[in-house]
Amino acid sequence: MAARKRASTDSSAQTKPNETTTRPKPQEPPLTDPPIAPPKSGVILKLTLFFAVPYFYLIFYHYKIEHELRKSILINAALSLAGFFVTVKMIPVASRYVLRRNLFGYDINKKGTPQGTVKVPESLGIVVGIVFLVLGILFQYFNFTADSNWLVEYNAALASICFMVLLGFVDDVLDIPWRVKLLLPSFAALPLLMAYAGHTTIIIPKPLIPYVGLEVLDLGWMYKLYMGLLAVFCTNSINIHAGLNGLEVGQTVVIASAILIHNIMQIGASADSEYKMAHAFSLYLVQPLLATSLALFSYNWYPSSAFVGDTYTYFAGMTMAVAGILGHFSETLLIFFVPQVLNFLLSLPQLAGIVPCPRHRLPRFDPGTGLLTGTNDGTLVNFFLRRFGRMTEKSLCIYLLVFQAIACCFCFVLRFFLAGWYK
Repeated sequence: MAARKRASTDSSAQTKPNETTTRPKPQEPPLTDPPIAPPKSGVILKLTLFFAVPYFYLIFYHYKIEHELRKSILINAALSLAGFFVTVKMIPVASRYVLRRNLFGYDINKKGTPQGTVKVPESLGIVVGIVFLVLGILFQYFNFTADSNWLVEYNAALASICFMVLLGFVDDVLDIPWRVKLLLPSFAALPLLMAYAGHTTIIIPKPLIPYVGLEVLDLGWMYKLYMGLLAVFCTNSINIHAGLNGLEVGQTVVIASAILIHNIMQIGASADSEYKMAHAFSLYLVQPLLATSLALFSYNWYPSSAFVGDTYTYFAGMTMAVAGILGHFSETLLIFFVPQVLNFLLSLPQLAGIVPCPRHRLPRFDPGTGLLTGTNDGTLVNFFLRRFGRMTEKSLCIYLLVFQAIACCFCFVLRFFLAGWYK
């Protein structure tokens, strides 16, 4: 951040001890017109209809979900919808304040064009995080009682997410080295790990039972270690699979949509009340995440008028990790994260210091043609450009989000064919 100059005082101007001086208050920029472009409502409407139709079909028609559980899901959905509109309204307001504090950036992928000289407000993921936390707290009034067994873990989940939002915003302001960033989710996951009172067992896949000799294996403390590592991976994998307008929020929207459909399918197909509650718990966290992320996506989609910052990527990754851990579908979650896993494997030589790692591992932009060219940096973004050739930033982002959706669909197909044989 740029340092602010203090008002200089004139040493020749002397005041008497009993005299008071009135200093003029600094003029603040008027807060009338938003400094950013209006939200891209058409894109959001199409995405919402594309997801909402099958989602509510599963809730109301395909599965017979208990009345009380369906009521809780719909109350959470209504709060999430309200959160969407609040986030849409708050982002322009917050952008004015972050610009005044010099929290802005220039779009590197538009360098050499008029858009590349525009100051884009940074760290607006803080708005999404705050609205999400308020929705999560308000929802307790409608769903949880004081003696609810899930209330402790629910509040622990919100505490971990809140901790991650704080650390993400600190990273945006202080620009923490990436080696330290790897450890931040470990601290944020502590409230969840300490409050977790669920099982620490795993079901052995049926083909491996003759070799292991057990159907269920209790991992004990190792299960909690696995939970912490999953939180670290999900958080950082969203953070490093980035660099294009709409990519960070877009991948979150796709994965969150897949998580919601998976939760509804498991709730509708199961007769175990505890199993249903675990997936409902996950759903209560992911519906507000999807709604607030769509609001941010309306500003972050190409051409972006708002940057999400590490605040959002850490928040989104931690929220999905918490949903997967407490919903007990971490294996499914990792398959949803296949593009992030591939991006991590491609990035590993640079992250480990084996290959030199520049600060920005972005493709090269040609201002004359408006096309991006892949570099030798180990990211999925550059890999797609090297594999499919030069393309515009918008087209590349669409390719990557389609690939994310294909990975999620592959997960559903895999679960269908392995059902009854694998576990």
